[in-house]
Amino acid sequence: MGDLFGSMFTRSEMSEVLTEIVRMDPSFDKAQFLRQCELDIIPNILEALNRGELDILKDWCSEGVYNVLSQPLKQAKALGNISSCMVLDLHGVDIAAAQILEQGPVLMITFNIQQIYVVKDIKGNIVEGDPEQIQRVFYVWALVRDQTVLDPKAAWKLMDVNSRKSELWL
Repeated sequence: MGDLFGSMFTRSEMSEVLTEIVRMDPSFDKAQFLRQCELDIIPNILEALNRGELDILKDWCSEGVYNVLSQPLKQAKALGNISSCMVLDLHGVDIAAAQILEQGPVLMITFNIQQIYVVKDIKGNIVEGDPEQIQRVFYVWALVRDQTVLDPKAAWKLMDVNSRKSELWL
């Protein structure tokens, strides 16, 4: 009987990660963190991606993710392509999972955006996307709490990203 209750009441990985984050940052609040993601972290990273601002992107990303995300931007720039992305809506920001890794505590967030995305070549011809088509993009981001940064608003780095696009039919 003790084994049954012991396994039922063991601390979950989510609670262990949140406890570790609170140990580093006693003011941490899950609802405030989600609000920070929605109003600060996600928009800043998406804007840096959409504008090709590699310096800003580098500030928000771990080295590995930066290398993955910056490569297509560098290639597009080398070809003279110009991308245009208008984010129409951001919603559904939530924490899906948590884990403690060597780099620190990691929170996996999920969210959806609606966007219009177009890439034009140097002559102005559309090479990707459609200015009349709204895309829905579902994201899963792994954010790691940088333990060396004291400012809690600047301590989160994107360490992994996954997305899935689909077209919205109106």
